[in-house]
Amino acid sequence: MGFADQRFNVNLSILFTELPLLERPAAAAAAGFTAVELWWPWIETPAPEQSELDALKKAIEDAGVQLTGLNFYAGQLPGPDRGALSVPGEESEKFRANIDVAIAFAQSLGCTTFNALYGNRVDGVDPAEQDALALENLVLAAQAVGRVGGTVLIEALNQPESPKCPIVSAPKAIEIVDKVNEATGLGNAKFLMDLYHLSMNGEDLPSVIEQYAAKTGHVQIADNPGRGAPGTGSLPLEDLLDQLTKAGYDGWVGLEYKPGDKPSAEAFEWLPREARAAR
Repeated sequence: MGFADQRFNVNLSILFTELPLLERPAAAAAAGFTAVELWWPWIETPAPEQSELDALKKAIEDAGVQLTGLNFYAGQLPGPDRGALSVPGEESEKFRANIDVAIAFAQSLGCTTFNALYGNRVDGVDPAEQDALALENLVLAAQAVGRVGGTVLIEALNQPESPKCPIVSAPKAIEIVDKVNEATGLGNAKFLMDLYHLSMNGEDLPSVIEQYAAKTGHVQIADNPGRGAPGTGSLPLEDLLDQLTKAGYDGWVGLEYKPGDKPSAEAFEWLPREARAAR
């Protein structure tokens, strides 16, 4: 057991950001990784020009890495936004316009896993209205993803860094997962268990794993404090991933941490090179 027994991918929206987007897949490959994930790269638009989509597809293919996860359009991320699907008006409309675009792009690369970030509370809007809109949009996304045999992920963020987001605990994220699955009957909504966010919320991580591993569709890690690489903080990430494995989780573990003040290529010293290629 241990890090060497996990299937890691690199999140190219937080690592290798010192490079242009189209150079990041090759940089991840040069560091020894064979799988990557992405936040929606075009923060201004849900439907970029086909040439832009094609260029990113080619960069991923040319690097020889596999795209294993993609966020739907989520607004300014990184930035003030935490998703779009619960935000009435233009942002919600952008989320809907993005569903088929994101699915087509990801599916062209063999990826069928999509993170649907909920979004912040909006001043002057009834939270119940936002929640109803969110469920409606998540059902649309789950149905669309279901047509390609895919999964929609619901992620819990953390209260200190995302004070306006209502999904800031594992139980709340699971509640949304269950509501979406009940509404669609598809069972393809899953929990995105980000151990950094949950630790920032002060949650009992072993208990979260015990309770929710079976409903988890993806795991992401960073150490705490600092959101750096494993070993830069105090989280027992190796032990927690072992517990997830014992609980039956055999999916990807996304490396979604900050490289600190050094180049991203130097932020993987905690993981032997021979353990970086997916098995």
